[in-house]
Amino acid sequence: MSSEIERKWLLPAFPTAELSNNEITLVSRKYIYQTYLAFSADQEIRVRQLVDSSGVSDYTHTFKSGHGLVREEIEYKISEHIYKQLLDRTGLIPLEKIRTTVDCQGMLFEIDEYKHIDLMVIEVEFPDVDAANRFIVPSWFGRELGQEEEFGNKTMWIQLQRK
Repeated sequence: MSSEIERKWLLPAFPTAELSNNEITLVSRKYIYQTYLAFSADQEIRVRQLVDSSGVSDYTHTFKSGHGLVREEIEYKISEHIYKQLLDRTGLIPLEKIRTTVDCQGMLFEIDEYKHIDLMVIEVEFPDVDAANRFIVPSWFGRELGQEEEFGNKTMWIQLQRK
């Protein structure tokens, strides 16, 4: 299993000015449809459809375990056929978000804008815990979310199913 080392912040506004002044550059934009197949307090199994700007879809199956800065993660591509088989007849509503990836001096930042709720967050993945702790947060980021469960994708997806 590999580790995911990630920090997450609220984003008060999309960084249009930072894009305009070339502080950051656009890498990609994808639509993500994320559905959880199983979960517990500290584990989750999900599938995603990721649609790029040209309309091409990729599909992934992911297992995550743990809480905090460092989580265990296994993620691999699956076919559209398997994706549809896993979701057929479930009646589950996917969590929808637009993910914009930007580059800031060689680091990738992922901005997620959620469709079902008025929320925008930014995530940064790191190669190790030391790099995560040394990271200097840009002034245009909002407050760090840490491990606030209400902002977790799994929590938001569960609430979406109850509507």
